Amino acid sequence: MRIGHGYDVHRLTEGRDLILGGVRIPFEKGLLGHSDADVLLHAVADALLGAAAKGDIGVLFPDNDPAFAGADSLLLLQRVVLTVNAAGFCVSNIDCTVLCQKPKLRPYIDEMRRNIAGVCGVDVSCVSVKATTEEGLGFTGAGEGIAAHCVCLLEAAAPQPLGNR
Repeated sequence: MRIGHGYDVHRLTEGRDLILGGVRIPFEKGLLGHSDADVLLHAVADALLGAAAKGDIGVLFPDNDPAFAGADSLLLLQRVVLTVNAAGFCVSNIDCTVLCQKPKLRPYIDEMRRNIAGVCGVDVSCVSVKATTEEGLGFTGAGEGIAAHCVCLLEAAAPQPLGNR
């Protein structure tokens, strides 16, 4: 078994869509970044890559590579899962926390969980997404940005019989 931790943060800005966990959330601001800036999926990707000792999201998808400009982070996470699988691991469970003063995320969490579970190839019961405010403290509490933490557990993939490889 391997445990990984991921963290990401992006600044809120006008003129961008707010996308978290692959869900477009109605809000007057979105997250600034090279891709779609989905902090939740970026934290998941970093946790998975860290657990497999495969670097971080910036190694696989550099922010100076035009190929990833505006990229859908669900597709990036899909590539991360393939990388983790190729290293001999499969996802066992994922636990995330989003730090966000506004908007309220509860109405979107179930869809976020389904998105993450689908890409990672696990049952939705193996994915937890929680949201919390910071009671007005710090940059997230002041509404300047959104951050996310993720912890994951990877297990060694079961070896395939020779005839099924």
